[in-house]
Amino acid sequence: MSNGIFSFDIYQQRLDRTAELLRTRDADAAVFGTGADLQYLIGSAVTSHERLTALVVTAAGTTTLVLPAVERGDLPLCAINDLNADVVLWEDGQDSHRIVADLVGHVGTLAIGASLTADHLIPIQDLTGAKTVLAGELLKELFMRKDAAEIDQLREAGAAIDRVHARVPGMLRAGRTEREVADEISAAILEEGHVAIDFVIVGSAENGANPHHDFSDRVIEDGDVVVVDIGGTLPLGYHSDCTRTYVVGKPGEKETAAWAALRKAQEAAVAAVRPGVTAAEIDAIARNSLTAAGYGEYFIHRTGHGIGLSTHEEPFIMAGNELALEPGMAFSVEPGVYLPGEFGMRLEDIIIVTEDGGESVNNGPHDLITV
Repeated sequence: MSNGIFSFDIYQQRLDRTAELLRTRDADAAVFGTGADLQYLIGSAVTSHERLTALVVTAAGTTTLVLPAVERGDLPLCAINDLNADVVLWEDGQDSHRIVADLVGHVGTLAIGASLTADHLIPIQDLTGAKTVLAGELLKELFMRKDAAEIDQLREAGAAIDRVHARVPGMLRAGRTEREVADEISAAILEEGHVAIDFVIVGSAENGANPHHDFSDRVIEDGDVVVVDIGGTLPLGYHSDCTRTYVVGKPGEKETAAWAALRKAQEAAVAAVRPGVTAAEIDAIARNSLTAAGYGEYFIHRTGHGIGLSTHEEPFIMAGNELALEPGMAFSVEPGVYLPGEFGMRLEDIIIVTEDGGESVNNGPHDLITV
């Protein structure tokens, strides 16, 4: 790695694979906007506001970055100058959509990255006359199957957020507010190797029964169950995401029974991960286990989501997703139990599909952690 990016050969391999997939899927070209797609393909985290930044990759194997001239200072920060690629700079007053259309030509099928906004997509469609398809669907194995460099990043992210969770017991105590704990966790996320804080959830007692509660001024009390779901971004853009559940003082019988059921469900779903099993089957294993234990109605969200350069991406581990798992896919397994007005619980690990099973990048305790 150099300048905060991977080695150039990694990006060239990804671009070559993109062109190969376009050919095999009978697509003529792909256009990607800023965001995770550009980070993945050329190591660029550039943002261009309302101006068009687009990476054009053709089935013939050409790659061109169309970039506003005002953003040219960011070029040395990515891999583009060392790749088999061209750069076209445009200035205000020029028709950037025409530049992209001329690079693409009048084609049959054009794959579009998810971050390309409608104000850019529609003019490109009109100028090319192309049928547009989602690049994420057409090239899904490219983005969903993490390569070795990405897997190393996810392992590093998992270890970093595990270190933060290891510090949480020293932060949680009766008399502190959720916000005070969240502020301390936020500082720890940065101290443990992340460059940005993605989110911090500290949900105590009834607040924990809201899966997307973040934190509030509620004072944590003795006996409270506290859901702590946290994530951050590493320097190369890869994300961590891990949930552990804590209890201040001694858990009651109700809390202990619910946790035993939740832990059994989560660990059964993780154990079932292997190539060929579908995303829906993993979801069903967790859901059926909780249902059998009497908690099915209190599990109110999908079992997991993919993770990489985006915190939430394919594959989504949920009912109806018949996608077969393949080596290199990475996603969370995070069933929960949410009793309205009482408490919530969630247990989450990031799992990478291997050739014969699954590898967790999170290795903290699976207990209901008492503090």
